[in-house]
Amino acid sequence: MKRLFFPGSFDPITLGHLDIIKRARVISDELIIGIGENSDKKCLYSLEERINFISKSINPKSNVKIMSYKGLTSDFCLKIKASAIIRGIRSFKDFEYEKDIAEINRKLIGIETLFFLSDSKYSFISSSIVRELILNKGDYSLFVPNAVKNSR
Repeated sequence: MKRLFFPGSFDPITLGHLDIIKRARVISDELIIGIGENSDKKCLYSLEERINFISKSINPKSNVKIMSYKGLTSDFCLKIKASAIIRGIRSFKDFEYEKDIAEINRKLIGIETLFFLSDSKYSFISSSIVRELILNKGDYSLFVPNAVKNSR
């Protein structure tokens, strides 16, 4: 069984994330969306809110699960017996960073990372930019699903 793991903070989930989820679920028997809990990171939305946003946005089907985890992504991959990690790539800068992480994960636990190139209409969207827009009362509605739009 191909169990793919898509980790992230999803603070908040964006249309770019949803595009990756839609494409990854097609090639997997099971797709696990993992929301990383990092006590050092100040999130705009609570874990419960982020789970709720994702649930409402993906219309979960039987092959998608949403889980939270703490600690190393590689450790969680072992725990859930993931076949591969999914990562979205928006730019060369993303690729350079993600390539190094992928190499570390391959060396640590032998897991491969599958890179999905972002659709060009989403390649400029990031959760960081959306958070800045939200915090500064900017219009972020074009970049997030309805579940996030309707939360404020």
